[in-house]
Amino acid sequence: MSANFSANASSPCPDYRVFHRLHMVVYSLVLAAGLPLNALALWVFLRVLRVKSVVSIYMCNLAASDLLFTLSLPLRLSYYAQHHWLFPDLLCQMSGAIFQMNMYGSCIFLMLINADRYAAIVHPLRLRHLRRPRVARRVCLGVWALILVCAVPAARVHRPSVCSHLGRQWRLCFESFSDELWRGRLLPLVLLAEALGFLLPLAAVLYSSCRAFCVLARPDAPQSRRRRKTVRLLLANLVIFLLCFVPYNATLAVYGLLRGDLVLARPGARKQVRGVLMVMVLLAGANCVLDPLVYYFSAEGFRNTLRGLSAPLRARTLAHNGTEDATTEQPWETTHSARVDATVEGLLKPSDPGPLNQDSAL
Repeated sequence: MSANFSANASSPCPDYRVFHRLHMVVYSLVLAAGLPLNALALWVFLRVLRVKSVVSIYMCNLAASDLLFTLSLPLRLSYYAQHHWLFPDLLCQMSGAIFQMNMYGSCIFLMLINADRYAAIVHPLRLRHLRRPRVARRVCLGVWALILVCAVPAARVHRPSVCSHLGRQWRLCFESFSDELWRGRLLPLVLLAEALGFLLPLAAVLYSSCRAFCVLARPDAPQSRRRRKTVRLLLANLVIFLLCFVPYNATLAVYGLLRGDLVLARPGARKQVRGVLMVMVLLAGANCVLDPLVYYFSAEGFRNTLRGLSAPLRARTLAHNGTEDATTEQPWETTHSARVDATVEGLLKPSDPGPLNQDSAL
């Protein structure tokens, strides 16, 4: 979970203003970059590419998960700026649950992207029946149902708590898990989420990536641009897992064991681990900024669409500045747009599962 400490109505409010300022700065950058990037990505997938291929379906759902998290960030920023919760309790619970949904939903969707590449490269014929848009849509519906069901207990444990400071009572959010709650139902909930939402996807990503890299490294493997894009996609997913999810979830597991008194440690160790956790949670939240880079550098249709959208804008800018004559600008713009449209049109076709050199998912 996110920041957590023991607090009740009779306890003084801990001074975590340093962490709050750090979170406010980082989450402001995540909001400023993640909101437009994921909104644009979702628009491209839904309105332009029409999510006809299996990979684009998984990427579209990943973008929706990231966009949902960025939309909840203003509530977090208000809390970190004021150092106490100003809104109804339900919004605190929803914001905390959305973080968990994005965390483990992103892990699962990245796993599905890698699984599709694994099926296309390692078992192009045997698993081709699984690489169909209809199957991918059903799988995504199942993933959303799973994370929504798991969000219910996450929302319940994110109820605001009360502490006292200067003779007044203040409500805390994201930092309200008591020792009794950790020893009760919270620790089993965290361990279950770690196992199903993180360890299982991590193992699948590592296995599928290694098997795919072995096949692509063979001397008889086709050396094409499609191969390079596949390698970039697999590497990008690995980097996101290792940079964003592994540090946070590993630290969370250690912190949960300490809070649940399942591991004996020297005095002050729990506080130190919590300080590390407060930094690692920022890396986890940064995944919604890194994911659009995966779309751009790995999905040719996505990249060509953005180039097609920016071409008329560049042409109008050049015309406004007098750099190009209007009579020479129009043919170039028309030719470029036609070339981009032809590329996108080819990528709008449903993916045809087959051997590596026939795969059209990207």
